[in-house]
Amino acid sequence: MDDANDLFATLGSTPTQPATPSRPADPLVQAAKAAARQQPKDGSEGYSAADIEVLEGLEPVRRRPGMYIGGTDEKALHHLFAEVIDNSMDEAVAGHATFIDVELDADGFLTVTDNGRGIPVDPHPKFRDKSALEVIMTTLHAGGKFDSKVYETSGGLHGVGVSVVNALSDVLEVEVARGRKLYRQRFSRGIPQGGLENLGEVHNRRGTRVRFHPDAEIFGKNAKFEPARLWRMARSKAYLFGGVEIRWSCDPSLIGEKDETPAKAVFHFPGGLKDYLSASLGSEFQVTREIFAGKSEKQGGHGSLEWAVTWFGGDGFINSYCNTIPTGEGGTHEMGFRNVLTRGLKAYADLVGNKRASIVTGEDVMISAAGMLSVFIREPEFVGQTKDRLATVEAQRIVETAIRDAFDHWLADNPQEAGKLLDWVIARADERVRRRQEKEVSRKSAVRKLRLPGKLADCTQSAAQGAELFIVEGDSAGGSAKQARDRASQAVLPLRGKILNVASAGHDKLSANQQIADIIQALGCGTRSKYRDEDLRYDRVIIMTDADVDGAHIASLLITFFYQEMPHLIRNGHLYMAVPPLYRLSQGGKTMYARDDAHKDELLKTEFTGRGKVEIGRFKGLGEMMAAQLKETTMDRGKRTLLRVDVLDDETATKASVDALMGTKPEARFRFIQERAEFVEELDI
Repeated sequence: MDDANDLFATLGSTPTQPATPSRPADPLVQAAKAAARQQPKDGSEGYSAADIEVLEGLEPVRRRPGMYIGGTDEKALHHLFAEVIDNSMDEAVAGHATFIDVELDADGFLTVTDNGRGIPVDPHPKFRDKSALEVIMTTLHAGGKFDSKVYETSGGLHGVGVSVVNALSDVLEVEVARGRKLYRQRFSRGIPQGGLENLGEVHNRRGTRVRFHPDAEIFGKNAKFEPARLWRMARSKAYLFGGVEIRWSCDPSLIGEKDETPAKAVFHFPGGLKDYLSASLGSEFQVTREIFAGKSEKQGGHGSLEWAVTWFGGDGFINSYCNTIPTGEGGTHEMGFRNVLTRGLKAYADLVGNKRASIVTGEDVMISAAGMLSVFIREPEFVGQTKDRLATVEAQRIVETAIRDAFDHWLADNPQEAGKLLDWVIARADERVRRRQEKEVSRKSAVRKLRLPGKLADCTQSAAQGAELFIVEGDSAGGSAKQARDRASQAVLPLRGKILNVASAGHDKLSANQQIADIIQALGCGTRSKYRDEDLRYDRVIIMTDADVDGAHIASLLITFFYQEMPHLIRNGHLYMAVPPLYRLSQGGKTMYARDDAHKDELLKTEFTGRGKVEIGRFKGLGEMMAAQLKETTMDRGKRTLLRVDVLDDETATKASVDALMGTKPEARFRFIQERAEFVEELDI
């Protein structure tokens, strides 16, 4: 009996093949069968071994794509391209490929081709009936990057990247030119559509070509690659490794009228990150004439890195990478970068006797720094499959060791520029100290002062009349809202995730919750019996969440909080709901926004009656909207729609509904749903 049948027998189920009669019955098997026949008395009769699913092959990826690419939104869709081009970049960094072709076709297919060694096509030692190519494309955790003998540094180490792309594509085709022969294999949703084909001899060609189309069942029927986004991603890869040439090609029909993305381009940047940073800053004011930039080649067992940093008049940022993978959430290499710049500048201040620099912190040094950092290390450890954050402890030491002496020499060799930089950073420190000393801020009275939460981007006007506070979900949406707002009268407070359900939480949990504390501090009016409407710092409090089920849940939690802790804020007409759009419709030069499906259908019938295709884009969330779009549709007083939250005259009925839906008793929610189920017209599951 094979392993599968042994498993079935142990669980007490019928095997697919009959057991060998001569084999004696296993007492454990008999016991398991007897247990399965007994009806449990504890209500668990609906949960048995038959309910245990075992997902095989790439099925886990299709069931839970968020575990592998972070979701099914536009960012996740474009992460498929990142996984494929990262494999080609690994070939280039390893010295086996000199060019990468990226081609976006009119039918939505994306093709990435390199002239590297090509994926191996010989039979795999562990799976004799499959080629190595098929194993790589259809098996999680299969690849050539677990052992550093093949790739000294690489971005893909989990062995799931290209197989995930295969699983989430309705069509994927791989061509490999290797040993002067051309091979091809096709897949659909991770399943081979035939074996490996030998297409015969081929000359003057080598490497791998991957052509794929995202699956509409996963990403939605309207999902498609954005040329501008792909173009930026491809260009950034060329900046990260000056030894590779990336050739970009896009069907002109996919590029909009106002889109400046070229149909064809060639990226090759020998200057690397210094060129990248110069292009990013453009004509921005810079504190020093020269960008501090350099490279450190690998020596012994250490990794190599490249960096570029300058200080300018805007908000600082660091764009970091590990083995050409963007690490948007930073990590240990960024920590080392910040540490070495801070220590180096303070050491220079000690050298020249500038005692004012004693108050300087890392925040003061980096708050206006524009930095690029790219490290190449063996077997990096990332947080999550999408590799947004580097966790390798050694990376911090590698960065600090490589940059320390170079920064000291750069400062010593340019004393005039170093002095300007030191004065600039000290000015930032003085500003920070002044802000800290202003512990309490008053909008209504100079006598009563209030400490404000750190994440609050406050407005500049002092009067509450006309002032607005937007409460948004997440730092991404908060960043867009801060750019879109009217700084004079609109404040933004981003929250992380879903707040506490105050209707089912005790006093201890409520008082210890930081997000609720931030809201109470920002409003300044107190709660419950201590609420004072005259101390409210804003005329309107506006809940602005995504136009989806999660957004509605967060909004309901916030409304519950205000109803329980600040009911007079609602009764006095201060609480509102923003109405962000769900769709963007464009035809030629005409663009309109729809708040829901019904509104979209209405606009299609009444406003888009001319010739030409109507492009319909669905917003995945506020964080995915450009600041200009968010301002135009949701925050501009002249164009937006707000819904005021009010309390029914029947206070008893309102309280009963809140307790039923948000309270601690699930049976009350069940009864509420039962009583109203027949009135449901649309159900969003």
